[in-house]
Amino acid sequence: MDIDFATLTEYQRYKLMASLIVPRPVALVTTLGPDGTVNAAPFSMFNMVGEEPPIVMISLNRRSDDSLKDTANNIVRTGEFVVHIADEPIAWQMDQCGVQHPPNVSELDVVGFTSLPSKAVAPPRIAEAPVAFECTLFETMETTSRQVFIGQVRWMHARDELIDTDTWRVRLEHYFPVARFGASYYVRTRDRYLLDAQGIEQHPSADKS
Repeated sequence: MDIDFATLTEYQRYKLMASLIVPRPVALVTTLGPDGTVNAAPFSMFNMVGEEPPIVMISLNRRSDDSLKDTANNIVRTGEFVVHIADEPIAWQMDQCGVQHPPNVSELDVVGFTSLPSKAVAPPRIAEAPVAFECTLFETMETTSRQVFIGQVRWMHARDELIDTDTWRVRLEHYFPVARFGASYYVRTRDRYLLDAQGIEQHPSADKS
């Protein structure tokens, strides 16, 4: 099957790309509204871009009326945001943060998240999230349908058991993030395996907890 993208509509291209480029990590982003309301929203067009400087990318689509979402407006105005990684215990709350509310309604209050002060930026972080990256806006790219924000990580927070600070490695046996798998589907990350030089799968027992 060969598909000429020039013959497809924007929506058709989105459906194919978003369902095939998977699984995608989910950024649960907090920002501050003009009145101080904490906005939280999940975005699965998200990833690490580099380590020097340490930067991450989130891509936000425009609304049907071509207006910017609250998260985009807040980042443009303040230049600050916090990216959280959602794991299994908070997956439902993360998903529900995607429900649209008026700008003066905080999704944290709606879903029962707890906010904690950030160290380097004004938007608070979510206490229940296993990982939070405090970001300042590094660069913006605008397309016909999207605002793409590159954020420089200024501070990171993680659950105590996640990081071995002697080796700076993540203890994966304690880390079970969820990822987007097209449409309304998510996937877990518990089915892990190593490939040896012969291509034989090895399943570490520590990851089966």
